[in-house]
Amino acid sequence: MSALRKEDFSERFPNPVEISNARQLQSIIAAQLDEEGGAKISVANKSGVSETITLAPALAESFLAVLRLVSSGKGFRMIPVDAELTTQEAADLLNVSRTYFIKVLESGDIAFTKTGRHRKIRASDLFDYKHKRDAARSTALSELAEFDAGMDLL
Repeated sequence: MSALRKEDFSERFPNPVEISNARQLQSIIAAQLDEEGGAKISVANKSGVSETITLAPALAESFLAVLRLVSSGKGFRMIPVDAELTTQEAADLLNVSRTYFIKVLESGDIAFTKTGRHRKIRASDLFDYKHKRDAARSTALSELAEFDAGMDLL
């Protein structure tokens, strides 16, 4: 097996060489972060000429997030915010069954379009729903923790 693979990580896990590369690059970028979260890194082109690149904070954090996944040996898939997803893809992203997800769609919690029998969900709508769902879960968990702390059961 070649150490250099051209396939992305959407359907496979990183190999040991890729994990090592990701850890090294993660350390380099993290060491260069400034107060705002941006980074300046120098790279050499094929001719050996070095150029300095300034990464905006959002770009630096995005690179670090990808590198954290690869360095921990996890595969991942990138989804553009304007992508249209199938019900199975969306259900997989929420870690729920397709049947349950269709019930969520039919309840009106997430906008979708229907062509024939097929539903399509905009990734941005799915991400909005996920954010609201996660915030509601966090609030409920905090309230439960407060209630539990108020109960003097011991």
